[in-house]
Amino acid sequence: MTTLPHSAGRPSPRPRASASETLLERLKKLHPQSIDLSLGRIERLLAALDHPEKKLPPVVHVAGTNGKGSFIAFTRAIAEALGKGVHVYTSPHLVNFHERIVLSGPHGASPIAEDMLVDCLARAEAANGGELITLFEITTAAAFLAFAEVPADLLLLETGLGGRLDATNVVNKPLLTSITPISIDHVSFLGDTVTAIAGEKAGILKPGVHCVVGRQEREAFQVIERCAEAIGAPLHVAGRDFDMYEQHGRLVFQTPSHLLDLPLPRLNGRHQIDNAGAAIAGASILFGDALTTRALEHGLTHAEWPARLERLAIGGLHAYVEEGTEIWLDGGHNAAAGQVIAPALAELDERVPRPVHLIFGMMETKDAHAFIAPFKGLVERVYTVPVPDEPNAFSAEALAEIASAEGFEVVAANSVPHALLRSQAALHGPGRVLICGSLYLAGHVLRLHR
Repeated sequence: MTTLPHSAGRPSPRPRASASETLLERLKKLHPQSIDLSLGRIERLLAALDHPEKKLPPVVHVAGTNGKGSFIAFTRAIAEALGKGVHVYTSPHLVNFHERIVLSGPHGASPIAEDMLVDCLARAEAANGGELITLFEITTAAAFLAFAEVPADLLLLETGLGGRLDATNVVNKPLLTSITPISIDHVSFLGDTVTAIAGEKAGILKPGVHCVVGRQEREAFQVIERCAEAIGAPLHVAGRDFDMYEQHGRLVFQTPSHLLDLPLPRLNGRHQIDNAGAAIAGASILFGDALTTRALEHGLTHAEWPARLERLAIGGLHAYVEEGTEIWLDGGHNAAAGQVIAPALAELDERVPRPVHLIFGMMETKDAHAFIAPFKGLVERVYTVPVPDEPNAFSAEALAEIASAEGFEVVAANSVPHALLRSQAALHGPGRVLICGSLYLAGHVLRLHR
């Protein structure tokens, strides 16, 4: 293991904080010393705000460990191809907070404007009256104000953590729910077994509301199935009620009565076929006979979801590498993510062979060993980096020890540009570099690149 000097790629001075950034920093100070997952705080705040959660457009509520954002991206693109106005709520953001609250508009959906964000945050702050509340809870209440006051046909609502006690689970009668693949993550809040976590995720199920269930481990599905039976929630299950697979460079979606031949998704990786298939199943329930093959084709080929096995177009980071070197970015950060990213990277290597290097940063709450293990035999060298401005992130040196223990050749670097420079020096020509391990790192990378 080699440790590099702290010289390359030092960050530029931060720009002056915007009004929303100042407000968000103030709201962080209301955070309880420890998070006890509960709906009590947000229910109190929403009541003080005259219940915006009861005035939302029809809601598609999405929970799961991996694939939530991709499911939402495909569903949004399909709905918009049908001429529907769509709001979107996701977290965390990559570059700026506004990305979390996407509002429908006459020229398509776009992140909330600064003045409206400040207004909604300020109203939520005033209604909260200084009471303890998590940042996610109070910003979810602010988002609901915006979603309730701007017209749309649909709101795609992603849970923040878990499902049963997640702040978004105050929506009592969504139009549709979906549970994407479940794996181990957030163990301190959700439990350390797939069955415990599945029980939390299944908390978004509602009586009489259809739920699209992505591919699951058997134990996780059994929990979901029991919960659904107990409350009377109809399930539409991948591999049972619908299936999707690649055939001759096309996506085939199949139910007992229908077969669709569609283009492959724009988003990279075989796992996106599963995510797209679940979105098609969901769209079939949402739109019925109004759903067209043309809308599905457009949705699959136009869905956008940054930092999910995304090849970065020419930009700032390419200054640190030789012409022809590919820079890829993924925010995956758990064992299941590693298990789908590594095969997708191997598939790229089969089509266009290139030496592959990994730049890797991660939060201490994640299992770095489990994430990086699937890359064995594929990656020539690993460069570990800190995640800037995140005190709970692994140091580059600590991550290097983990990667070295997993059998990789490792270099600890002090920044992404520094790692790119050293990677390129070792490649001796064009290569393929994947930056991964954290959505927070992905956001930092996108800021540098833009």
